[in-house]
Amino acid sequence: MNAAEFASLLCSRLCHDLVSPVGSLYNGVELLADETDPDMRARCMEMLADSARQTANKLKFFRLAFGAAGGFGDNIDTREAQAALEGLYASDKRVEVNWLMEGHALPKGAVKMLLNLAMMAGDALLRGGTLQIASEAQGDRIEVAVRAEGPRILLDESLKAVLTGDSDVDNLTPRAAGAYLVHLLAQESGTAVQISETEGSLVFGVTLSA
Repeated sequence: MNAAEFASLLCSRLCHDLVSPVGSLYNGVELLADETDPDMRARCMEMLADSARQTANKLKFFRLAFGAAGGFGDNIDTREAQAALEGLYASDKRVEVNWLMEGHALPKGAVKMLLNLAMMAGDALLRGGTLQIASEAQGDRIEVAVRAEGPRILLDESLKAVLTGDSDVDNLTPRAAGAYLVHLLAQESGTAVQISETEGSLVFGVTLSA
């Protein structure tokens, strides 16, 4: 897969995830233009505010997970990543985010890996649950773990294959764009994503340079 094809996959993924809140904004504006009842106008305004908040939160997350956000340095404060992830799930009451990492900085590539793994773990929580993000320093290495716990967890086999490098990269779908980015960044860092699945639990683990 060349760079242009991968960029196309990423764009398709972003458009797919943003079409719902942006569509709600459009519908809310249409309703507001035709509505004269004060109570209904107030409800329209609430819908517009909620859709705008979701759109802004997703854009902030995607800038860190896929884009070049985080300033001009090589590292990103993990508190920025925490705010982006918590914002992504702020409107989803089914998923609770527990950020257990210390307030240190990580390389930009590591933050992208972390956020994309967290998004995949959250998507695997079909009936909701808990996301736990933790790290531990071991000399000049940092172990990062993303753990999803819930009553029904399902990680798409195609995503697992992409993460482990066992898939045909020429036939990837936009949904797998984040997994492919993680795989590329892991290769670049000389590491690999470890995946552990048990009943009610899914864990992604990565060992990175401090």
